[in-house]
Amino acid sequence: MSDIISLLPDAIANQIAAGEVVQRPASVVKELLENAVDAGATSIKLIVKDAGKTLIQVIDNGCGMSETDARMSFERHATSKIKKADDLFALHTKGFRGEALASIAAIAHVELKTKMHTNELGTKMVVEGTAVKQQEPCMCANGSSFAIKNLFYNVPPRRQFLKSEQVEMKHIIDEFQRVAIAHPDLQFTLEHNQNEIYNMPSGNLKQRLVHIFGKKFDQRLVPVSEKTDVVQMEGFVGKPEFAKKTRGEQFFFVNNRFIKSSYLNHAVSAAFEELIDSRQHPSYFLNLELDPATIDINIHPTKTEIKFKDERVLYAILKSAVKQSLGKFNIAPSLDFEQENAFNIPLPKKNQEYRPPSLNINPNYNPFEVEKSQSGSNGNTNLGGSNFENHYQKPDTSNWEDLYAINTSQQNEEQEETQQTVISSNWNDENDKTGATVQKAFQWQNGFIVTKTKSGLLLIDQQRAHERVLFEHYIQQLAQHKSASQQLLFPETIVLNAADMELMVGLTKELHELGFEIEQMDKDKIAVNGVPADAADHDTSLLIETLLEQFKNNVGQLSLGKKEQVAYALSRSTSIKRNKTLSDEEITSLIDQLFACENPYHTCKGKPTIVTFTLDEVQKRFS
Repeated sequence: MSDIISLLPDAIANQIAAGEVVQRPASVVKELLENAVDAGATSIKLIVKDAGKTLIQVIDNGCGMSETDARMSFERHATSKIKKADDLFALHTKGFRGEALASIAAIAHVELKTKMHTNELGTKMVVEGTAVKQQEPCMCANGSSFAIKNLFYNVPPRRQFLKSEQVEMKHIIDEFQRVAIAHPDLQFTLEHNQNEIYNMPSGNLKQRLVHIFGKKFDQRLVPVSEKTDVVQMEGFVGKPEFAKKTRGEQFFFVNNRFIKSSYLNHAVSAAFEELIDSRQHPSYFLNLELDPATIDINIHPTKTEIKFKDERVLYAILKSAVKQSLGKFNIAPSLDFEQENAFNIPLPKKNQEYRPPSLNINPNYNPFEVEKSQSGSNGNTNLGGSNFENHYQKPDTSNWEDLYAINTSQQNEEQEETQQTVISSNWNDENDKTGATVQKAFQWQNGFIVTKTKSGLLLIDQQRAHERVLFEHYIQQLAQHKSASQQLLFPETIVLNAADMELMVGLTKELHELGFEIEQMDKDKIAVNGVPADAADHDTSLLIETLLEQFKNNVGQLSLGKKEQVAYALSRSTSIKRNKTLSDEEITSLIDQLFACENPYHTCKGKPTIVTFTLDEVQKRFS
């Protein structure tokens, strides 16, 4: 039998490696931005076209590269940061594996212009699919300029799996924000399709957060600072009243590198206990400075997951630091047993005289004389007159037992009538549209609807049921390209951050078909002139914010198209929530609308809306 194992060609090996490093355009953005930071740049500019499918260009004023280094940077496992294995546990930089540029060049057209500050000429390189097409001296600015064109041009299946332009741009903005927040002392600029989205000068962390998330963040942040032998912690957490029901403003950095850690997230959430609802998520922007020897960052291709040597100690310090900051700035209630407010009296100034207050008193004033004169002139009764007794006669209590018997019988009759009315209204048989015998329902625990059929009981989740009804309603409106709109008496202006604005621009058509009338006023402001008629009673600003959050959090999780994603996000935002009391008419209407749906039994995520208890199941529970 002949040998069947052989070495892969370099081009194929690089494409396979690219599958781990480059998942989407945002992956390229992350690698290039981190390389620019490691190069010592003070100004970094990101230029994107068509959400990175056509062009991703990063320009920095860093140290640049020599001609030899420029050529070596595209070789696999070529790095300037690792000399021996022990260096993996003493890293203070970001990129170190030497696979990023080689992987990017394997699936795109790459043009590099780089120049060291000490050289008069720079180097230009053109690489296409790992093949170097051009290398020559050129005139260019100090630093490096990477232009990535036609991403996945030689891997068509990977290009087909990319999402819409709005979704891919959102991921790019996310990666851009993570690097920008980690390095507020650097200047960052982002441009998409020749439109400037961000232009952030160097500054401190708070200024950077305000530039990214808007001026409203200036009053929402609480500083956190802690320094121990284990960790040095700096950053901000959001005030409890601004916690959201969806994630999106949670940022952890370890040695200025963005990470994801559910364990550390739980520590922050634990610090907010009893301050926010358990279903809400606080905002935080925290950087942890740790000894590189106590962490392992080489466990995931994207380096967003790391291992800690002392997780429990870090958890306790983080929770304590956040809790202390919330109490220090009077966000959390606290008790001070060392200070007595009663004795908190200011000390007298030197040579200052104090005189007791004086009161003007009329010694001849008699209020009873005034009352007597008024009663005499008006003919009213006084406290001791006979008119008082004539006017207020004592009631006749001789027949009090008969009165008690009459009142008791009337109350019993009213209670019986009420009980009979409730029972009859809840359990009278009626026929629904499908012909099945359904009996009137009642609400249970302000979150579920209970009704019964011939075969047993139905338990309906009112929130999920209403989501399903609204989802199919909005899908029909999108298919018909029209919907009823409720005009606002005064247009409402809403300020959005750059990521939300990009998303809003991409969803304008679908939102208009659903009944929204939105006009862009500035690069960070929109004016809402109208909302869907069935959402007119919702707060407009909160509705837009919740809609965008729902859309962002469900992108990629559901196998739905863009219109279905918008319909699902809006249905989640406007549906009846739990703990809302429904009238009998609302309960009946919701049941009828649910069973008129094409799929009344599940939500878009596949969660059940109805749970059935058959008669046999109920009888078994009593056997």
